[in-house]
Amino acid sequence: MDSTVHLQTPLDSAGVESLRSGDRVLLSGVIYTARDAAHKRLVAIIAENGALPLDLEGQIIYYVGPTPARPGAPIGAAGPTTSYRMDPYAPALIARGLKGMIGKGVRGPSVKEAMRRFKAVYMAAIGGAGALMAQSVRSAEMVAYPELGAEAIRRLVIENMPLIVVNDTCGGDLYEEGMKAYRRPFTS
Repeated sequence: MDSTVHLQTPLDSAGVESLRSGDRVLLSGVIYTARDAAHKRLVAIIAENGALPLDLEGQIIYYVGPTPARPGAPIGAAGPTTSYRMDPYAPALIARGLKGMIGKGVRGPSVKEAMRRFKAVYMAAIGGAGALMAQSVRSAEMVAYPELGAEAIRRLVIENMPLIVVNDTCGGDLYEEGMKAYRRPFTS
């Protein structure tokens, strides 16, 4: 029996709410890339009630700084970056309709609360396997902030990107659950 969830972007609240931490996902559709510098700019625009360079409603942001593409390839290596660096900015983006984030590592309490409140999820990509992750990318297009280089916002069309749900809308946390499974009481 295949327990993998096939997701297509854009996401809606009902689809996101059906996901649970530990679910394996194959994601297809359009996602956006952004890292620290781009997040800082997006949140500044939100604070000024300005127009964002992309509509966040139902979208997913992949925390990645891809390497340059080889000839004929849409993108270079595209492994995830550490997610907690986006934690100061993520709640504002989630409140604006962002439904998913992809990265690696744990998320802070304010991000987890925003995910529960606004119905969003955090999924982990395979760290250290940027070439594998890039195989899911069918096309890449610059959207905003090209001067940021690898940290610019790009629109990616992906097919069957392998992910795992870490944080769900019910407060599930795969990392915490995994650590509990291996904890042993101290005995002397």
